[in-house]
Amino acid sequence: MAGLVAGGRTTLGVMAAFLAVYLVWGSTYLAIRIAVHDVPPGLLAGIRFVLAGAILVIAARLRGQRLPRALRDWHVILVMGLALIVIGNGFVTWAEQWVASNQAALLIASSALWTAWFGTMGPRGIRLRAGATVGLLLGFLGVALMIWPDAGVTRAQMWGVAAILASAVAWSGGMIYGRNAGVAVRPLMLAGLQMLIGGGILTLLGVLSGELDVVRWTLVGIGGVLYLTVFGSLIAYGSYIWLIHQTTPARLATIAYVNPAIATVLGWWVLDEVLTGIQLAGMAVIIVGVAMVAVYGRAE
Repeated sequence: MAGLVAGGRTTLGVMAAFLAVYLVWGSTYLAIRIAVHDVPPGLLAGIRFVLAGAILVIAARLRGQRLPRALRDWHVILVMGLALIVIGNGFVTWAEQWVASNQAALLIASSALWTAWFGTMGPRGIRLRAGATVGLLLGFLGVALMIWPDAGVTRAQMWGVAAILASAVAWSGGMIYGRNAGVAVRPLMLAGLQMLIGGGILTLLGVLSGELDVVRWTLVGIGGVLYLTVFGSLIAYGSYIWLIHQTTPARLATIAYVNPAIATVLGWWVLDEVLTGIQLAGMAVIIVGVAMVAVYGRAE
């Protein structure tokens, strides 16, 4: 009976964590797009993760969790901080100076394919069932529809697109690397240290690049930092790190499908970013792909 109760709690916890990541991360693209014009990308991304990381590390210590002692654990944390925070988030924040929030989210959806592929590798690699593979490919088709090319793309936007695609690869690789590494660090402490290290690097890069001279601490800028810190980093990122150790890479990949749909609607609603008929069709295809991955996302 106790086992059944514990299993039920874990299932509810996974569902709640997915819901937080789906809804909150879907909105962070909009928050970044709005705030990055007042708070430059290095400081915007760096400060949010330094603040959130400090809070999580303190919370972990209060719960009796120790700092890592093994050099290998610190190495894994550093790699994940670079891949997920510096490249995975920092590149997106930088790119959204020129790339619309809905387009940024749609490009990030390509991480689903990388996650599924990387997830078959390593000692904890999981072979995909045929249905999950079809779902992932269907999701990719939906993404292709949603990012149907437009004329008039500038050079800055092209660099932004390249940066976002690179961030998708880094994010997926870092996530699977961390999942396979098997560090002796609890998820709360693990997430906090990644944020502190990655956020510290981003903040330093922002200061060295002269962002302190152009930052504007407006209500919009401060509000964006606070929203991204509390919801984007503490709630959503913390939930994601926990999910890495609780579910399969195929199901984690569904995040890259759902978030763009939410971001696209929010971008259209708040910033009047274009939402075409093709994009609506793509969203429908993505939902079907997500359902297939959720049902078949287990090893045979």
